[in-house]
Amino acid sequence: MGPIEVVIAVAILSATIGVGITIHELSHAAVLRFLGVPYEIRWLPETEEGRFHSAVTASWATVTPQQIPDDVSSYGIRLAAIAPLALTLPVVLGAAGILPNPLASGDAYGAAVTIAWLGCALPSPQDFSVFWYADRALA
Repeated sequence: MGPIEVVIAVAILSATIGVGITIHELSHAAVLRFLGVPYEIRWLPETEEGRFHSAVTASWATVTPQQIPDDVSSYGIRLAAIAPLALTLPVVLGAAGILPNPLASGDAYGAAVTIAWLGCALPSPQDFSVFWYADRALA
């Protein structure tokens, strides 16, 4: 792979990460909206060190429920926390042979997109915390 191809692969990887993070956060928001939970999305939330420091070392976006209604169960909150796992569906369908498998073709660009997409599908440590301790989040 030559230098031009590496630059193209990095650009594709970066674009996929940007789109993937956006969809990751919107998947949380979609489940919360379905449950009737008001929420706030903050893009590049500022920390004490500044917005740039946040973008480099912390979260790029957060979805924060505002006030959870009493009729929302802890299972709904758990589902909202792990909703980004739905992003694995195209890769799972590829592994099952229903969709083309981008890793089987040997295409470096397809592999970069697949790896970045799967990285965005992983719930964050905060997401797993909400999943395991949803009862505390409701309290």
